[in-house]
Amino acid sequence: MDEKVLFVADYLRQIDSFSGLCRRYGISRKTGYKLVERYQQQGVDGLEERSRRPHRQPAQLPYAVQQSILELRQRGRQEMGPKKIQALLKRRYPEQSVPSRTTIYNVLKRADLVKPRQQRRRVAPSASVPRTADAPNELWSADFKGQFLTRDGQWCYPLTIMDHASRYLLACQALPGTRLEQTQAVFRDLFRQQGLPQRLRTDNGVPFASTACGGLSRLSIWWIRLGILPERIAPGRPQQNGRHERMHRTLKRDATKPPAAHAKAQQRCFDDFLGQYNTQRPHEALAQQTPASIYSASIRPYPERLPEIRYADHLGLRRVCSTGLLYWRGRAIYVSYLLAGEQIGLEQIDDGVWIVHFGPVRLGQFDERMADSSRNCLTLKKCYPCV
Repeated sequence: MDEKVLFVADYLRQIDSFSGLCRRYGISRKTGYKLVERYQQQGVDGLEERSRRPHRQPAQLPYAVQQSILELRQRGRQEMGPKKIQALLKRRYPEQSVPSRTTIYNVLKRADLVKPRQQRRRVAPSASVPRTADAPNELWSADFKGQFLTRDGQWCYPLTIMDHASRYLLACQALPGTRLEQTQAVFRDLFRQQGLPQRLRTDNGVPFASTACGGLSRLSIWWIRLGILPERIAPGRPQQNGRHERMHRTLKRDATKPPAAHAKAQQRCFDDFLGQYNTQRPHEALAQQTPASIYSASIRPYPERLPEIRYADHLGLRRVCSTGLLYWRGRAIYVSYLLAGEQIGLEQIDDGVWIVHFGPVRLGQFDERMADSSRNCLTLKKCYPCV
């Protein structure tokens, strides 16, 4: 301000030419003429710094649209981001041009509805990522979201099951633990309602897998008998089931914080979340469509009677004893007590070398020439890949 007053004073005293005066003060002739004109019109007050905000803002977001953005953000317990809010605005105002995602973000930020999130270092994806799926019911994923205590002090283990292609959340059930009977009951009800998938992807935890040969558990054995191929991610590679893990992050934020008073109340929260996630929440990977608009039930019905596994004609068939032993040409091979009563297929791949199959899963291989003569038994060795 002092420099402006001195410039105008030197101009009025005519101590130099106008061009020389502007060079002395380090300003352009245009700025100099502007300062002189403002002084002549308003005096010294005209030299004050003025706002550069335009007088008219024809592109300013209408107040009604701003309120709609805030209402969509705060509707229910699911906090939607700019992408999903933009998709919902297109439905609400089909004849108007909706604001950009940056504009929506700025509206939310001004209203203190955006919390900065700490950037995390991402792990490089594994080269051996399991196959994806392009159509509903080609692949389902299942997992237990991290357990937590409800307000009455009881543990809650949410079992979630999702269709891979459509992101349709098939089940979100609050269970008191990871026991086989409770987990199997959830899957049985779901299979009766939606039919059977072709594959089912899980991690390596209980009750989906075990340390038995082939990583089989009682649950995965039941799946194989139903014609479902179990698919396990590599240990320590949750990114191989990234879609499911991303859904868990939304579930944790919207349905478990804070925890409900008891298990029944928590299940009601899960049911509400499941309905909103499937029918109301647009999904970016689905071109902002809802999972319910993409998913359809499987054409493979659930059989009330468990069918036997069919093997190729060239495989030799044996049935596992109640002790988990398999007898081959008078010699015993321990397979697994979990497979007691199940039919096993044996395939010869070399002279005296056999691979043991349970449906599509390779359990291991044995060499009949390497028998332990003292105990008259053979050793089953692991072979890879298991599937």
